[in-house]
Amino acid sequence: MLINEVKKELEEHIIPFWNKLRDDENGGYYGYLSFGLELDKQADKGVILHSRILWFYSNAYMTLGGDELLDYAKHAYEFIKNNCIDYEHGGVYWMMDYKGRPADTMKHTYNIAFAIYALSSYYRASGDKVALALAYGLFDDIENNTLDEYGYREAFDREWNLVDNEALSENGLKADKTMNAILHLIEAYTELYKADGNEKVAQRLRFQLGQMRDIVFTPETNALKVFFDTAFNLVGDIHSYGHDIEATWLMDKACDVLGDDELRKEFAEMDLKISHNIQDIALEDGALNNESDKGIIDKTRVWWVQAEAVVGFINAYQHSGEEKFLVSAKSVWENIKKYVIDPREGGEWYAEVTFDHVPRESEEAVGPWKCPYHNGRMCMEVITRGVDF
Repeated sequence: MLINEVKKELEEHIIPFWNKLRDDENGGYYGYLSFGLELDKQADKGVILHSRILWFYSNAYMTLGGDELLDYAKHAYEFIKNNCIDYEHGGVYWMMDYKGRPADTMKHTYNIAFAIYALSSYYRASGDKVALALAYGLFDDIENNTLDEYGYREAFDREWNLVDNEALSENGLKADKTMNAILHLIEAYTELYKADGNEKVAQRLRFQLGQMRDIVFTPETNALKVFFDTAFNLVGDIHSYGHDIEATWLMDKACDVLGDDELRKEFAEMDLKISHNIQDIALEDGALNNESDKGIIDKTRVWWVQAEAVVGFINAYQHSGEEKFLVSAKSVWENIKKYVIDPREGGEWYAEVTFDHVPRESEEAVGPWKCPYHNGRMCMEVITRGVDF
């Protein structure tokens, strides 16, 4: 039942919604659709958004088949290849204007990671060797420009001079390094390693997994730290429930792709502890709360948090055989169907819904961060994992 439902959601709702965002005049996809479903054709186009769209269509093609999906992927790929990559200084820009010209030339490790993730997937979908070469160029840009003695630095100007990491800092805090960046480097390098098994990529992926295990994971609480200074001293008191559950299955997948049984066992145990903890402290009224900041819980239902919860709980079930994880996955999916999926003509998923099930009108339907990658990926993970209920 679940597989049929998510397949229908993907094929009949999410994909058609994003198809309509294609910009055939200026390239890429339109960058902004308001909560009221008003399209701004002259809004800036986020590079993260475009990488996630490229990943989405590439994987939809690999999951469902159909040349049309590959064509939509190619459309995103051409925009990234021709507009978003800085061929002079390396990396990718942060933001393009609606015509595809640089609007914000900041370089960010997180953003470049998503471009690697997308280009690696597009190579796997299309066999286009230029895409793989571009992914490796960006891999080198990260490895050559962002590392210090502790790990990966994150925010730079166009010429790779350090700038404030405002893009990934939240809650009034300034963080030099973030769990979020390490997690999505793991995600990107997993996909790049899957593309052609390069040993250097594997070495760096192992390093990143080691950072998550040895620095970011807190064994006393079975939670992941969020923000750090440059030497990985903790900044703030935040617990991001969505990132925790997303990290569990992404780290497990990285170990699977590496094919390392010892690493796989070690991370499966750690990730199960995190999954149990999230199930115990963050699941409420059939959905996942957002985060805790200094002990105050934000109970907003964020679209991506709910999507990652479904995948994370299914992954925990597959590793443990504990039925309670399937029950949790089902409860979150039922909540998504009832309250998060936008039933309006021309809508997709609400970005945020209050604890009392009211959609937040302040949150756009499409924007630099609101994309098809979390909910689309949830559908594809459910289909490919084959766990049904």
